[in-house]
Amino acid sequence: MTHLENHTITEFILLGLLQYTPTHMCLFALIIIIFLFTLTRNSLLILVILIDPNLHTPMYFFLWQLSLIDILFTLAIVPKIMTDYLLHKTVISVSGCGTQIFLGLALGGTECILLGLMSYDRYVAICKPLHYPLLMNWSLFKQMAFSSWASGVFNALIHTVYTMRFSFCGLREIHHFYCELPSVLHLSCEDTSTYEMGVFISTTILLLIPFSVILASYTLILVTIIQMTSTEGRKKAFSTCSSHLTVVSLYYSAIIFMYMRPISSHTFSQDKVVSVFYTILTPMLNPMIYSLRNKDVMGALGKILWKCTLYSKMRI
Repeated sequence: MTHLENHTITEFILLGLLQYTPTHMCLFALIIIIFLFTLTRNSLLILVILIDPNLHTPMYFFLWQLSLIDILFTLAIVPKIMTDYLLHKTVISVSGCGTQIFLGLALGGTECILLGLMSYDRYVAICKPLHYPLLMNWSLFKQMAFSSWASGVFNALIHTVYTMRFSFCGLREIHHFYCELPSVLHLSCEDTSTYEMGVFISTTILLLIPFSVILASYTLILVTIIQMTSTEGRKKAFSTCSSHLTVVSLYYSAIIFMYMRPISSHTFSQDKVVSVFYTILTPMLNPMIYSLRNKDVMGALGKILWKCTLYSKMRI
């Protein structure tokens, strides 16, 4: 098939995640609940951080950026799953497929870098508290956040454009519930081995460099915590860092498994399970992990709810 023939393709077929069985109907209902829960909790977390002046710090700035990514990731994937199931429609246009590839890579890459920056922020706060205002000033961490978004978008743009230029053959059936890069490459009639190496290199940069920063930061943090004489100080430091480490473990393990293996070694069932983990479950778990384990966030949320209750009583 030539590139000219490839341009005549107008749509792909998504084989989807759910089937029309009683069990899958229950799963569909569960996905709706998770979807609503994810949007509500992440939106609420962003609102609390933006409203409460006490949370206007680098750590919480990065946290609401993470919640924003989770919301956008969820909106890019889950509504398509739900509409396909309800309308019995499994097709997606070429432009829609390219959009999903771009959003998945852009948001995923940005989150990888952002998690690395959050670990550096915790390192400075715990290991160099006296220098924290200087090392993590507003101008610097805003530049850091912008750089993470710019890097993720730039990487996604390159891979999306390159992937959609390949020729595609056969029935154009994507064995997935959304257009993820490895699944789309499976359909190409061309040799993609060279390009796969490029994907591996870019993934290594976006994953392993931030991951190395995380390992280095938390190694130094652990040393500092061990040296602390205050038991209360140790508990506070562990509480602050454990939430971030939990998110990192959940997210990085799934992404590394998906993108740091050759395309030929992927199986459709494995890809679906792993993708569900970081596109649907992780965005739901992130605000729970951070808010439930963070006294500042829960305290700020309590104040806001109390003010809303008082305001409602005054209106009545």
